[in-house]
Amino acid sequence: MKIHESVLKYEEKAVYSLRSLYRRYGYLPYKMSKFEEYDLYVRNKDFLVSDHIITFTDTDGKLLALKPDVTLSIIKNGKDACGVQKLCYNENVYRVTKGAQSFRELMQVGLECIGDIDDYCIYEVIMLAAESLSLISDNYVLDISHMGILSAVIDSLGISDDDKKAILKCVGEKNVHGIDAILCGSSVNSEPLKKLINLYGTPEKVLPELCAIGESIDISSELSSLQIIVALLQKNGFGDHVRIDFSVVNDMNYYNGFVFKGFIESVSAGVLSGGQYDKLMKKMGRSSRAVGFAVYLDMLERLDDTDGGYDVDAIVLYDEKSDLSALSDTVKLLSENGKTIMVQRNLPDDITYKQLLKLNERGVEILENNA
Repeated sequence: MKIHESVLKYEEKAVYSLRSLYRRYGYLPYKMSKFEEYDLYVRNKDFLVSDHIITFTDTDGKLLALKPDVTLSIIKNGKDACGVQKLCYNENVYRVTKGAQSFRELMQVGLECIGDIDDYCIYEVIMLAAESLSLISDNYVLDISHMGILSAVIDSLGISDDDKKAILKCVGEKNVHGIDAILCGSSVNSEPLKKLINLYGTPEKVLPELCAIGESIDISSELSSLQIIVALLQKNGFGDHVRIDFSVVNDMNYYNGFVFKGFIESVSAGVLSGGQYDKLMKKMGRSSRAVGFAVYLDMLERLDDTDGGYDVDAIVLYDEKSDLSALSDTVKLLSENGKTIMVQRNLPDDITYKQLLKLNERGVEILENNA
């Protein structure tokens, strides 16, 4: 194996930072089996990111599957208890990713908060989602929606369940013309729904418009929760990165309350997704409430490309005549400035770098600069 193939990729490095963050807030590591009974995923296929599943037959004849999802396993193997259970994980999942033609083994990092969930629990999880994004990139946005508000507006139309499902799809696409086509010939007032799906922006911009919608549709409880969570996020320094966007939707059979999605610069798709899934808990025979999120580390592979795919920021060369004290001072200075440094006597063949430096009698000389 070549040296550079054993160097941790960007997304692998992120695992350590994220795991440390969650542990600081009392989320305990959770380990699980690589596989579950296939029936678990069949019953909840609409909950899965991908419906492609690797199956095999166990020695007792049961049909098993390599897990394509972590949340379902945590719910299935957990028990209802008093208080709140806080779990975090970094687990491999097996699925076909968007644009791929074959299965991949992917590392997924996330957390779940299960039990007697209140507004603080929801805030903490959403805050940790924002903090997770900040560890990955300074340029990030966390889009927040509320399925309770959206559900109340859709319910006010008085349409069939099939039409509701079609409407929800249009909401996710911000497809106003699609909504008009579904409601064609109906006398219902669709203006609050159209206004809702066109809302996007900072809480300061969106919340007053939501209050206006609330004058005709009862969303007071949901709106109050949204205002509380947003205020706490703003108070703790995340306000500039939060946007309210009701096109962030999830299946209403599984999700309720807050749902959210995280984006970072240079990656077009969301790298983080989460929300409240009390309905999924109930569907699986649990009485607890739950909220959580996952970071999709395969999306971070693209960051290696945007950064030139370098293994380290700098290689520092030295020889037998080098002053080791000066060398250690140089490495410390570069490290304190956030650089990744590799010290070598000779230039490695298989390591990519932004800068090549050499320590000589005059100090540090820049031999190459690829940044």
